[in-house]
Amino acid sequence: MKRALLGGLLVFVLTLAAAVGAGYVWLGKPLPLAEDSVQFTVEPGMSPRQIAEGWAAAGVQAPVWLLYEWFRWSGEARRIQAGRYEIGRGVTPPGLLRKMVAGLTVQNTVRFVEGWTLRQLRAELAAAKGLKPTTAELSEAELMRRLGAPGVPAEGRFFPDTYSFAPGSSDLAVLRQAYEAMARELAAAWAERLPDTPLRSADEALILASIVEKETGTEADRGLVAGVFANRLRIGMPLQTDPTVIYGLGTAFDGNLRKRDLLADGPYNTYTRGGLPPTPISLPGRASLRAAVRPEATKALYFVARGDGSSQFSSSLADHNRAVNKYQRGPARQATP
Repeated sequence: MKRALLGGLLVFVLTLAAAVGAGYVWLGKPLPLAEDSVQFTVEPGMSPRQIAEGWAAAGVQAPVWLLYEWFRWSGEARRIQAGRYEIGRGVTPPGLLRKMVAGLTVQNTVRFVEGWTLRQLRAELAAAKGLKPTTAELSEAELMRRLGAPGVPAEGRFFPDTYSFAPGSSDLAVLRQAYEAMARELAAAWAERLPDTPLRSADEALILASIVEKETGTEADRGLVAGVFANRLRIGMPLQTDPTVIYGLGTAFDGNLRKRDLLADGPYNTYTRGGLPPTPISLPGRASLRAAVRPEATKALYFVARGDGSSQFSSSLADHNRAVNKYQRGPARQATP
């Protein structure tokens, strides 16, 4: 009897050892996949068994019970984070679990470019793959209200950068990231303003930065461009900058700025009105924000494009007119008189 019990126990121990050994071998091998890569979304509240079943249905060719037992046995199952995950060939069961515990979800990106208008930003947002469209039909006023900034103009309030998001995210969530990033960048720039700045508020700095962004053809000129506009603001001279007029024309602008456009009064016509326009005209980047509050010291009041991306700066109207005669070619208006 004793011999039979000992024999049975030995068989049990050997079987258990074999199972444990096989388990360790399985954990060290890549998971077989139906495709080169497999994606699965872990929804909030899913159980370890549901997660195992989901991966198997998505294309992980492993027994559901084995995946489930691994998740459960590891002690990490409760730490699995919701989100969409992707694995490729070569990923082992521990690698899959580590990815879910760390929350290394699939990330898409969308990029907002310096100098873009809000209209261009929203078009890019609408075309971004994987984003849930929730703001396309919102007015600018309603959009800003949803972002917790009622009454704040939407133009220029989103920092140009590349933003990551998990597939299925709301476009409002991405806009919130960009809005909060601009708020931080603007606050940081305003804190570094020169004591003699002609700007009276951070909002004015944002407006000027948006103009500098549109008027700068080459990085080396950015501080001088800002310096010219700062000088004009100090002496009450109109900014006379074409990009504000173009912005005011909106979709009516056909690529050719005409004399009648410069003479037609409007809130964004800085030829007929003094000071800054009522809102930004583009998305300014970090360099333009800093240039607006810390412009390069210069006596220049004028600049004209040389045609190679750079500008010629002048401190007198006579010098400016000579520069215009030298560098202006064709009917296109490139100077800031």
